[in-house]
Amino acid sequence: MEFALQLLLFLSMLLLAIVLFPFSRRLKLPDGLVLVVSGFVGSELITSFGLDIGLRWHHFHELVFYIFIPLLVFNSALHLNFSQLRKQLIAMLILAIPMMLLATLVSASVLFFGIGYPNYYSWLAALLTGVLLSSTDPSIIIDIFRRAGVSERILLLLEGESLFNDSLSVLLFGLLSAMLLMVDNGQTVTGFGVDFLIVLVGGVLCGIASLLSLYALFKHLNDTFSHLLLMLLACYLSYLVADVVLEVSGVMAVLVVGSGFAYWVRKYLQTEERNKLLLYWTFQGQLAHSVMFLLLGVTITVTMFTQQWLAMLLGVGAVIVARIAGLLLTLPVINLLPEGKLNRGEPMIMYLGGTRGAVTIALALSIPVELDAWFTIQSIAYAVVLFGLVVQAVSAPFLIKHLISGDR
Repeated sequence: MEFALQLLLFLSMLLLAIVLFPFSRRLKLPDGLVLVVSGFVGSELITSFGLDIGLRWHHFHELVFYIFIPLLVFNSALHLNFSQLRKQLIAMLILAIPMMLLATLVSASVLFFGIGYPNYYSWLAALLTGVLLSSTDPSIIIDIFRRAGVSERILLLLEGESLFNDSLSVLLFGLLSAMLLMVDNGQTVTGFGVDFLIVLVGGVLCGIASLLSLYALFKHLNDTFSHLLLMLLACYLSYLVADVVLEVSGVMAVLVVGSGFAYWVRKYLQTEERNKLLLYWTFQGQLAHSVMFLLLGVTITVTMFTQQWLAMLLGVGAVIVARIAGLLLTLPVINLLPEGKLNRGEPMIMYLGGTRGAVTIALALSIPVELDAWFTIQSIAYAVVLFGLVVQAVSAPFLIKHLISGDR
């Protein structure tokens, strides 16, 4: 009965968001912001009447890690266009790996020295926060870019950056969380590097093995429902086998499997069936994003803003500094690639596209409560996502219009 009541209240908040969507779109507000507000207002109204809805962030750990993260990564991989991906792959990897690692270190440094309580907020905790904040999600702003006429190259770079650094963030988050929970953590940098490579390569190999075992079955099937069911099973089975059975990176396995299915769908299926499958997965991805933002609203507390406001401000500042530093160091390298230099206003568009969203929320909901600084880390993550929704996404239409007109 308690679970049924929780589900009813949660669905009511989702219904409230749907009712508010037409008004928000008229005001050009992002849907994610409406979902956050609906979740927060709904949960606050319920608790103000003395009712405990029983929804706590730690209740969602398994739901987030084993249902939504595989779905988000698979959906993102499935929608990448391989012909365009090959042309921009090097640039994507530069943005996703060196820039993501640099952003992690910059954010962690700003937060560690800014908070200044090493016994409570250790360097490892700061690195965990940096990883969490380095996962980009341009979905809340990409439609604004597309309507404004931003080039397909920039849109592809942002989406590719998000796909690869999301996967890397989840992998590093798991390793750092495990290290922080160790009572006697004597692991060296070399040991961590070896573990990272084993988990990364193991996940990739698991994904490749999954694709090889499913290839003949995919080609043998001849109806949309069977293909869809196979994709769902491939997404979750590859993740669970890698993560639970082999103890390697489930998210890397899903990334490989999703990329493989993206190639198969475009190569072997007719246009009508391909469009049906992609439309279904688009809905799944949008639903997962919506649930993540609603959960953010439900689990936000007023205490975060009264007790953690300084850490939250530091987190926003750290992300801004890290994004600027990363782009300043990586864009000159990208400009040397055969695809040519970015136009004058496009570096600023790349900066605006570094918003944080569903994966950052998912990881924030997965922080082990045993960590002393878990509430601080979660508050920082929420602040950065809210900054992207309230400031970056709202101001983007005006800034993009100016940048696009300045390039012409």
